[in-house]
Amino acid sequence: MDFEDVLAHYSRRFVGEAVSDFCRGRWVALEGSLGGERVFIRYRGSKPLTIDSASDVATLITLYRNLNIRTVYATMHVYRKLDAINSIEDVKNVVASTPFWDIDIENLDMWRYAVEAAEAILSFLEGYGVRKSVYFVWSGMGMHVRINENALLSNVNDFSMVEIAHAIVDYVLDKVREKLGSIVRKAGGLMKIENVVDSKRVFTAPLSLHRKVDLVAVAISPKDLPSFDISWASIENPRYSDAWRDYVVGEAENLVREAIKILSNRRALSRNVINAESSSLHRISGEIPRFQVMALLQAARYYVLTGDLEKAMSFGLNRAIFYAYLKYYGRGAAARNRRVQIEGIEIDLNKISEAEQKIAKPVKDGAELSERGLFMIGGKEQTREDFERHVVRKIEAVAPFDLVWEAAIKYISRFPRNILEDPQKFYKHAYEPVREGFIAKVVEEIIQHPQQEVKVEKPRSNVNAEPLAKHSSLLKWVKKPEKKSQH
Repeated sequence: MDFEDVLAHYSRRFVGEAVSDFCRGRWVALEGSLGGERVFIRYRGSKPLTIDSASDVATLITLYRNLNIRTVYATMHVYRKLDAINSIEDVKNVVASTPFWDIDIENLDMWRYAVEAAEAILSFLEGYGVRKSVYFVWSGMGMHVRINENALLSNVNDFSMVEIAHAIVDYVLDKVREKLGSIVRKAGGLMKIENVVDSKRVFTAPLSLHRKVDLVAVAISPKDLPSFDISWASIENPRYSDAWRDYVVGEAENLVREAIKILSNRRALSRNVINAESSSLHRISGEIPRFQVMALLQAARYYVLTGDLEKAMSFGLNRAIFYAYLKYYGRGAAARNRRVQIEGIEIDLNKISEAEQKIAKPVKDGAELSERGLFMIGGKEQTREDFERHVVRKIEAVAPFDLVWEAAIKYISRFPRNILEDPQKFYKHAYEPVREGFIAKVVEEIIQHPQQEVKVEKPRSNVNAEPLAKHSSLLKWVKKPEKKSQH
């Protein structure tokens, strides 16, 4: 679609009104492209981008016409005010949050599986008395199940609305895990259902164009979900619905209470850790999964040896995928002629090679390199953005990433260079001992005893003893990509 087509779509009265009504009070993001690269607009001057009227939509599309804007996103959060950049950093400025379940599919032919998954979630929500406040959004390559934020109004004590929304989504996913898992398997593993709720999450506004496929986001009511058809999302004649406006105040109160129980239990089990250098207090709750521990330590390993952050992130995720692949599928899996999902990452087993492609110097791992020098596996390049999504975000659900990264760098820096360079030795001496209980064994231990030596079976004299100051800039590495949910 060219600019005139996009502008014509958003200039339609019912489109402009739906988009503006939904976005009002939310922080807006516009997505377009420039030179083949995706671009996002989130600010206008010194203020967060907002849309307050139907005319604003066409005005913004025109204003940024050189960026080929297609898609309008809005935060899952409604804010009290959006008059300055710092207004989006204040959790207390969030007056409501929209819990939602993110269902992604790999191709449009699989849309019925997305509907089936949405129906399974709806069935559970109905058991908690939540139906009139539920709506669905087909957003192009997947579906959202959303609860209108007004159904959550409650006295949530000292928990933020963001925490409540996240806990609700987690709770439901856990209860419907078996049913959703069977649907994913029926879809050949080429779909995923996840909790992507966080403090800056955006999702597609109703009647927005999809960023790639020529479909629009359409809202769907619970009564219409069984009869939904992909044709409802056609640009020429979308099946328009105001389902996202419907709610019953407090209808989700029972779910809110479950969320508070979860959050209270987490808080009771949380551990307060003192950073010895800054004396600041950090709250840690839960444990980091093995996959993320592997990716984190492999990234720290590569960074300590090379100082190349971009490649370190690529290497860390690449190695985590590789070891998970070996664990679940074995070296002969490529002969099975199929694709698989590892931690939500699609891997083409036909493109897994047992032979070393290029040695990832200075380490001795055999890993394929892309043309631009990043690491690849299963025909897919691992990028900084992938690392942020699959590693940073999961770690931040447990503890502040900067804190965990600092501990990982200190931990890895204590090992001899010959152990860091050798993949088998690294796995045995650095990863294996801490893959379970990483928070207690590494994060808390490093913070509380920053000078303690790491014990290895055969200590060497050429320990990498460079001061952490060399790596301190890494603690500020996240000029994180904007967080969004799109299909």
